Amino acid sequence: MNTRERKVTLIVGGSRSGKSRHALHLAEPFAHKAFIATALPIDDEMKQRIVTHQQERDASFVTIEEPYTLGDAIKALPGETEIAIIDCLTVWLGNLLYKYEDSLADAEEINSFFSVLQHPPCSLILVSNEVGLGIIPADPSTRLFRDEAGSLNQRVAAVANEVIFTISGIPIKIKA
Repeated sequence: MNTRERKVTLIVGGSRSGKSRHALHLAEPFAHKAFIATALPIDDEMKQRIVTHQQERDASFVTIEEPYTLGDAIKALPGETEIAIIDCLTVWLGNLLYKYEDSLADAEEINSFFSVLQHPPCSLILVSNEVGLGIIPADPSTRLFRDEAGSLNQRVAAVANEVIFTISGIPIKIKA
């Protein structure tokens, strides 16, 4: 695949809106695909969510678990990879906020990620939650997460070739 064919697609939406399912659908036609999972199995509920997501994708995906250094994980994809799904950016952001104790000023992982997005080694489908459509969170930590997620999504959308918003299982292309 040459550089001109490499595309960055951002899929955003609320919880359980069909983002991951649509990402898997978009990747179906490709023979060489990867799935970069960002979740950490921190409790029983998250462990079950991870298992559910693993069961939703078939064996044709190379799966990479990377909760922090997303840019490095993308750069290290096998050379034959045509498309990679990264699920999910907001989980990754939460991991970084926890690691850096609510201050992303020193989070080189974010700069590395955006550097890779400029010239990705393959097409990328990035899944992220839209968390800014609800009420204003009551506590500062949750407001920080909401604000950082909004900023991250805006930066990714600016770089992306395509942005898709999912709602009630329906994908709506908002940038082509």
